[in-house]
Amino acid sequence: MNTAIPTIVLGGTGYVAGELLRLIAGHPNFKLAGILSDSQPGEAVAKSFGHLAAVYPDTKFSSIEEIEQLVATLPRTAIFSAAPHGASAALIDRLLARAEAAGTRPSVVDISADYRFATNEAYAAVYKHDHGAPARLAQFTCALPEHLAASPTPHVGHPGCFSSAILLASVPLLKLGIAQPTLFVAGVTGSTGAGRKPTEGTHHPQRHSDLYAYNALAHRHAPEIAEVAKAVSGVDAHFAFVPHSGPFARGIHVTVQAQLAKPATSAELVEAFAKFYAHSPFVRVSAQAPRVKDVAGSNYARLSVATDGKVVAVMSVLDNLNKGAAGGAVQWMNRLMSLPETAGLTAPAAGWT
Repeated sequence: MNTAIPTIVLGGTGYVAGELLRLIAGHPNFKLAGILSDSQPGEAVAKSFGHLAAVYPDTKFSSIEEIEQLVATLPRTAIFSAAPHGASAALIDRLLARAEAAGTRPSVVDISADYRFATNEAYAAVYKHDHGAPARLAQFTCALPEHLAASPTPHVGHPGCFSSAILLASVPLLKLGIAQPTLFVAGVTGSTGAGRKPTEGTHHPQRHSDLYAYNALAHRHAPEIAEVAKAVSGVDAHFAFVPHSGPFARGIHVTVQAQLAKPATSAELVEAFAKFYAHSPFVRVSAQAPRVKDVAGSNYARLSVATDGKVVAVMSVLDNLNKGAAGGAVQWMNRLMSLPETAGLTAPAAGWT
């Protein structure tokens, strides 16, 4: 496909939206048609994202009415939602309803948590309120592109940053029958994962040169991860997840441990993982422990596997804003639009971030 695909970004001023804009600017097929900001319609995008001023010098944030008009008049659009969870579902529903009335065909990848569960009941059990558009849930599939050959639905819910790192490490353990289905997960995320608005726990003076856990064994991502893992592996697993806040800005490091289900050596497990991801262009597997700086700023993930003969440990690193959010979403949209999966995503990591 050589024609430029009009592309719309929702939730315009956050870090993930900024990363989406950066990736769209370098994409060979996507062309930004509009970016929604309820709080800053008419304001310059460069005011919120100074690092993007060179590629979007005159672009302004759009109102919801302007975005609706685009969806209704453009025959085919790519829509990325980086709106907050709890708000994204209703916003997407509004735009899809407008498209249906106009006879246009948008494809949506939602990066919020709103389309990660298959039912309203499962969503409400975690978020303590009903889903914003329960009738749309059947139109979305939540999975990593590495674990699903194609989406069976017209739209996709992205699993998210921590979830991406954990699922990359865990799904082979479960699907290949390597480990028992109780997995112990410790993960460290960079400060950009907490969003743009500073809070006491994410404010730089508090987080700098420090490391601490939060929501131990009670994080909302754990049931999301379990549901997606079961859907793609067929195994009902329990994830004992302890997230940590790290002092760096970009990246996630996750260690997943479990009891081995059958004897194996570290070399055999590395080989099994390498074979599992042999056709996944953004996943690298090696015996060497992965480092966050090897992936920060890129859509690549790195994995390593080790065992002492009783317990298996899988180390997984990725960039939370890219592979864990915007890059993973672009990867899915490439597929939905019948583009090469790697289009616009092959730039290597930045290195010394």
